Amino acid sequence: LCRFYWDLIMLLLMVGNLIILPVGITFFKDENTPPWIVFNVLSDTFFLADLVLNFRTGIVVEDNTEIILDPHTIKMKYLKSWFLVDFISSIPVDYIFLIVDLETQVDSDVYKTARALRIVRFTKILSLLRLLRLSRLIRYIHQWEEIFHMTYDLASAVVRIFNLIGMMLLLCHWDGCLQFLVPMLQDFPEDCWVSINHMVNDSWGKQYSHALFKAMSHMLCIGYGQQAPEGMTDVWLTMLSMIVGATCYAMFIGHATALIQSLDSSRRQYQEKYKQVEQYMSFHKLPGDTRQRIHEYYEHRYQGKMFDEENILGELSEPLKENCRNLVANMPLFANADPNFVTAMLTKLRFEVFQPGDFIIREGTVGKKMYFIQHGVVSILTKGNKETKLSDGSYFGEICLLTRGRGAGAGRA
Repeated sequence: LCRFYWDLIMLLLMVGNLIILPVGITFFKDENTPPWIVFNVLSDTFFLADLVLNFRTGIVVEDNTEIILDPHTIKMKYLKSWFLVDFISSIPVDYIFLIVDLETQVDSDVYKTARALRIVRFTKILSLLRLLRLSRLIRYIHQWEEIFHMTYDLASAVVRIFNLIGMMLLLCHWDGCLQFLVPMLQDFPEDCWVSINHMVNDSWGKQYSHALFKAMSHMLCIGYGQQAPEGMTDVWLTMLSMIVGATCYAMFIGHATALIQSLDSSRRQYQEKYKQVEQYMSFHKLPGDTRQRIHEYYEHRYQGKMFDEENILGELSEPLKENCRNLVANMPLFANADPNFVTAMLTKLRFEVFQPGDFIIREGTVGKKMYFIQHGVVSILTKGNKETKLSDGSYFGEICLLTRGRGAGAGRA
């Protein structure tokens, strides 16, 4: 339970880092303010602690049948997988570089404007290493999907679509920051979009809004923003944004299509099957009343969903077959029967649907089947027009089946 809450805290912290860090690195000139330093130090501390905890956390095998708890095995698997990425994204490389650089200078050159600007630019680039924490976010989301057993139901579809949209918005956010970061690292040349729009000294909110609008225009392939790129740097940034946007759009369409198809595969199979039936009836020019009866049969038989029942039931384990046996054992015929006999008989049962008015068995025919009524009413008609009604849980046809005799009555749905 403690690990669950720790993972929840780390998930929220990762989302906050991936949103706040690019804004702070890009739009705020002074990154050494106490609030910013405290935020970075706390974040780095939490991520380093999570790095250590990963060496003491069990690993679930891919088929979810085993959990590895051996410390040595956990350590080796982590070192061979995500340790390097997590380590680089957790250590404060920018602050370490800044401290080492300041301590190694014996003269006052470090305080000169040109050198200070170079250091600031380089530390900003090093700060971008923290964005590698995106890999942890993806792993945590995948882990939570497995914890809550999200497969291909509606909840899973909503979560997956939400994750995909969130990832696309995060990429738009990063691209917007990149649109401003690159000109800023170049001291805003005259042909960059920031200088052309006279936004060098504007508030960070206005700068971010225009940068985000420019990035989303590129990624959605609806234009270049306020104007076409003029400088070579802007041209390459625009091409990069358009490539990323087109890739995200293709991924979104592909994931959305796959999710929609997987939401109700049984209904989709039924619709495909019924289209074939309709084409068959049209090809053979069946009359309207026959088509209507066939339509009603498929509606009652499959109820809008189609399953491969024989394979599904054949793959059930013995305990599950025992549960099915208990349902059949409630019938008087099997109340005192041997459990093994009932279980074996279940594999011989076949599901059939009859429409109202259909004759299930006719009088005088040789009995080859015995019927159990799962749902509905069957009228047994005998000589002299005597009628007996059977309902759910009843059975008929057993005498003719056992004696191989001819039926003395008819059964009609």
